[in-house]
Amino acid sequence: MSELVTRVAENVGIETATAEKAVGMILGFLQREAAEGPVAQMIEAIPGAPELVAQYNGEGSNGGGLLGGLMSAIGGGGVMALGQQLMSQGLGMGEITALAKETIAFAKEKAGEEVVDEVVASVPGLSQFV
Repeated sequence: MSELVTRVAENVGIETATAEKAVGMILGFLQREAAEGPVAQMIEAIPGAPELVAQYNGEGSNGGGLLGGLMSAIGGGGVMALGQQLMSQGLGMGEITALAKETIAFAKEKAGEEVVDEVVASVPGLSQFV
């Protein structure tokens, strides 16, 4: 996993620890929200991804204060809730977009474009950020 985390940290310009947590949160979000078969295939294809998902999957899932809590209570918030969680880690929108694009590009290298495109297509609103 360090290859992805290092690449994200360098290309996005954020600290390695922040990159690791953010990538884990993104992959955890995808595991919860995307089509089960393709996302499982994608996560398994990325070295170290299952461990990052296990470590950070629930991180910040109840974040976002009252609004985040309300969105969780009514079943989601989706991509916007993930954005709030990442912002709570000190990331700006430009960094979040760059982080998402780097993560998806790396996933395509490891799992194949077709699989990752299925994952992205299965999450409402995600395609506009990657």
